[in-house]
Amino acid sequence: MASLSLSSPPSLSSSLHNASTRLNLRTPTSLKLRTNYHSHKHPSLSIKAITLTQDDLKKLAADKAVEYVKSGMVLGLGTGSTAAFVVSKLGDLLNSGQLTDIIGVPTSKRTEEQARSLGIPLSVLDDNPRLDLAIDGADEVDPFLNLVKGRGGALLREKMVEAASDKFVVVVDDTKLVSGLGGSGLAMPVEVVQFCWKYNLIRLQELFKEEGVDAKLRLDESGKPYVTDNSNYIVDLYFKTPIRDANAAGAEISALEGVVEHGLFLNMATSVIIAGKTGVEVKDK
Repeated sequence: MASLSLSSPPSLSSSLHNASTRLNLRTPTSLKLRTNYHSHKHPSLSIKAITLTQDDLKKLAADKAVEYVKSGMVLGLGTGSTAAFVVSKLGDLLNSGQLTDIIGVPTSKRTEEQARSLGIPLSVLDDNPRLDLAIDGADEVDPFLNLVKGRGGALLREKMVEAASDKFVVVVDDTKLVSGLGGSGLAMPVEVVQFCWKYNLIRLQELFKEEGVDAKLRLDESGKPYVTDNSNYIVDLYFKTPIRDANAAGAEISALEGVVEHGLFLNMATSVIIAGKTGVEVKDK
């Protein structure tokens, strides 16, 4: 039988050496980037910084707050411009199927109308006395997460709903931060019964005369007394300096006959979400 001879293939190096055509690899010439944007062929490049509006910041905070919401929760729905962004986002998530089986407890008639228009199922404290979570805005936030609320006129229902919630998340932009409550110089509302409202206005002003407070009856756009959802009036207190002892001030206001509720929300917030020019910050109790 003839023997079988296996010959090894020529090495790659020898193949390349014996090839009739030489392979030359040339390094490409350096890449030059034109930076003269001011030539007639290249108009100047202008990049403008994006400026966030106050509404943009409110929406950022609202979007962050909605991350706390889980399917099946009973939610307190706040009132005001920031809370409206929260309710709108909840409606979007519910309608897209990303949230299911949530129930909202609104803190005002206008929030109720908005939520109904978005298809959010609603209830009241009578039927849901304990809530998983409430989300709302605030008019002022101090370093201890105490709040002034109610410039939107819904302070009584807001306080009732938020006090019944296991967690209360507040959404604000950084213009709402103060060193002490009343420090913005804007209104700290007190809801009073219509009967002898002027009598209570004078008593409220006398209560804080050392702070130089101005007490004014809130008027609507037509110049008539503003009437709350509960058929009451609001006396707005304007402090010239921050309230020295907010707990004592709240107790003294509440002790006046005819006062229904005040806008000091003390030791209630569990988290505050703050949107600013540099991003979103969360402060927890």
